[in-house]
Amino acid sequence: MLKIGITGGIGSGKSTVSKIFELLGIPVYYADDRAKDILVRDPELAAQVKAHFGELVYDSQGALNRKYLGNIVFNDKNKLALLNSLVHPATIRDSDNWAGQQHSAYVIKEAALLFETESFHHLDKIIGVSAPLPLRIHRVMKRDHVTRDEVLARVHKQIDETIKMRLSDYVIYNDEQHMVIPQVLALHKELLVLAAY
Repeated sequence: MLKIGITGGIGSGKSTVSKIFELLGIPVYYADDRAKDILVRDPELAAQVKAHFGELVYDSQGALNRKYLGNIVFNDKNKLALLNSLVHPATIRDSDNWAGQQHSAYVIKEAALLFETESFHHLDKIIGVSAPLPLRIHRVMKRDHVTRDEVLARVHKQIDETIKMRLSDYVIYNDEQHMVIPQVLALHKELLVLAAY
């Protein structure tokens, strides 16, 4: 079974493209959503997070105190790097286990930080989703009700989109100039052929 990654800058439309693949019957692992779940579900990871960030990271019921943790890591890039160094290996393990339970020609892992976390090494091919920065900023401001500066702060935490697209095996243009569905259908056909070998 092929393992395919989908990545792109914030607001590029990774989730939109992933949903189209799901409609074609391809299972999709949403890394960001699963990572939030793993922080609660994986006792080994939870113990490591508590050891580094304090007992207050989780409440008495074991739920993650996101605001508390967010205040620590988003104001200190070293603390954010530490949290990522704990979460990303756990997410890679989880996605590998998940992929092993699927029954399809290929599976997709959707993640903003495939290249930044080196998790692309665990995948066979990478699809980059590309959109111009002004459009991405507009989408995120509308979606998350945040300011332009807040979006740009998030953009600057990711590898430049031009580099991401160059590192990707395939690129889907979600720029409101190209139709996305025909691009996904063509790529789906190609991946089915590749998976058959």
